[in-house]
Amino acid sequence: MAERPARKAPKVHEAKVVRTERLTPHMVRVVLGLDASDSFGIGEFTDHYVKLIFPVPGVRYPEPFDMERIREEFPREQWPSNRTYTVRHWDAAHGELTIDFVVHGDEGLAGPWAARAHVGETVRFLGPGGGYAPAPTADWHLLAGDESALPAIAGTLEQMPAGAVVHAFVEVAGPEEEQKVVTPDGVEITWLHRGDRPTGEALVAAVAALDFPAGEVCAFVHGEAGCVKELRRLLRVERGVPREQLSISGYWRLGKSDEAWRAIKREWNEQVEREQEPPA
Repeated sequence: MAERPARKAPKVHEAKVVRTERLTPHMVRVVLGLDASDSFGIGEFTDHYVKLIFPVPGVRYPEPFDMERIREEFPREQWPSNRTYTVRHWDAAHGELTIDFVVHGDEGLAGPWAARAHVGETVRFLGPGGGYAPAPTADWHLLAGDESALPAIAGTLEQMPAGAVVHAFVEVAGPEEEQKVVTPDGVEITWLHRGDRPTGEALVAAVAALDFPAGEVCAFVHGEAGCVKELRRLLRVERGVPREQLSISGYWRLGKSDEAWRAIKREWNEQVEREQEPPA
């Protein structure tokens, strides 16, 4: 019996913070500079993402940094954590990677880091991954999400072909969280202000009220998992949108830490799909 080839360890990229910018009260942009010798690059997807690596405070890791070695030699509680973030922009000519972070004070891991990030700081990450791009054959496009999906939605809008029919909905806390986004002629983001309402309520209502255009839709729907579940039911069950025309997933789950959500995400998604599968 032939031996199975050894699994190749994912490449760890290293970058430096070159600048930061407060886009809105709760959104911070961090631009990372990569060395010219780094092979990092992205492809055709508009939801490319990277996994930022956060060391455990006070723990020193061997150099060169090697995740496989760390997992073999260090106790689990000393393994670095990682957080997944969408690539907002990649400037290959200058080797600059732009990532936007939702920040809510000291809540979470990546947001507080982004708020305090300083020029020259070293950042390591894995990736890129990704899997969605607006289908050029679609008759129209639906983009829907909360703040966590805004970088991917903005990146998608910037790459939409001229003349594309797009309905884009983004739910944010209030008008102060809106951003300027380059869009194709005639396309505008419908900003939904959450206010005191539960996360996702305004987004679900807006998509439910949309008068769906005729023809094939290509949909990108991401954000809080409970909201995404409701939107998936609306699209798959009520509207009969085929699964292959949907990019839909919960980026996060209300009341769950990132680790806790990732631990149950696959099982949760599979259960939702079983519950919401339209009859044959």
